[in-house]
Amino acid sequence: MALLKDPYPPPQASPPWILPSLFAAFNVVLLVVFSALFFTFPCRWLAQNEEWAFLIITGPLFVLTFFSLVSLNFSDPGILHQGSNEQGPMTVHVVWVNHRAFRLQWCPKCCFHRPPRTYHCPLCNICVEDFDHHCKWVNNCIGHRNFRFFLLLVLSLCLYSGAMLVTCLSFLLRTTHQPFHIDKIIAVVVAVTAAGFLVPLFLLLLVQAISVSAAERSCESKCQYLQGYNPFDHGCASNWYLTICAPLGPKYMANAVLLQRVVEPDWVPVQNLPLPVCPSALNSSGHPGPGFGRQPQPLALRTPGEAPPGSGEAAALQEFYLGPMLHLPREAPQMRLAPSYPDARNPIT
Repeated sequence: MALLKDPYPPPQASPPWILPSLFAAFNVVLLVVFSALFFTFPCRWLAQNEEWAFLIITGPLFVLTFFSLVSLNFSDPGILHQGSNEQGPMTVHVVWVNHRAFRLQWCPKCCFHRPPRTYHCPLCNICVEDFDHHCKWVNNCIGHRNFRFFLLLVLSLCLYSGAMLVTCLSFLLRTTHQPFHIDKIIAVVVAVTAAGFLVPLFLLLLVQAISVSAAERSCESKCQYLQGYNPFDHGCASNWYLTICAPLGPKYMANAVLLQRVVEPDWVPVQNLPLPVCPSALNSSGHPGPGFGRQPQPLALRTPGEAPPGSGEAAALQEFYLGPMLHLPREAPQMRLAPSYPDARNPIT
């Protein structure tokens, strides 16, 4: 049965973004204000008394923390393009990841089949590759393309908070003989704030380190496939490499809507599940007539047990290729045309 769809999907009501954006900006201002108080009062006094080690350590940590926080606010978590009207929920796609089959789920808001570990964020109203969680502190999703920035931010915040706490305590110990003045008040306020943030940040860093080692995601704590074995787990060392050092690949929201990749010899085709055929489209012999609709294209998969470079989600996406072959000149390598889910409101003609 053919699926009838409107030429343009109905507009989605976007969630309010002003308050979350203001909260994320407030966090950046809070970091800058406390850092200014820290460097102006206790750290300045230590530097004037030839205690330059505190300034040398805390200065680069502040720069790293501020850079990580701002970068994570404006980073791309791995947003996938919205689908086109040519796709529909009646089509079934299946991919294999380390001997485990995944049926791609249809996203009714973005109008395409989500690859494994891709989820729709209700706050941002986008589908994110290798989705982990939505961080309200930076008002951004944490996914495949910015997960390493998130780990860097948590690590730098832990180190910076610990350095500020040690510096303020050292200042208070060195000024015990002096009367209580403004420098001590600021040092106590900064030390209490740093200690209050240090404990939850350290616990968060520990939880994220365990998750990366096991190739798990925060939103998948109750997934069924993790109860047996995790098909995205390639070992502790490989998981850390794929998360921290592996290439991220091209952005899906780039200007080019079609990506070309070299066809590797170990990609084997697997046919899609057959679609129901409308009886009116059959000829007298019971077979589809000429020009019947758009025939399903073979789904290209990597041989089970072999995962391409990248994170677990990137491996699943690289295994999710549709479309015909492009016949290029003899001197050029053979390429495959892979969809990047163009916007339904701007279909490609």
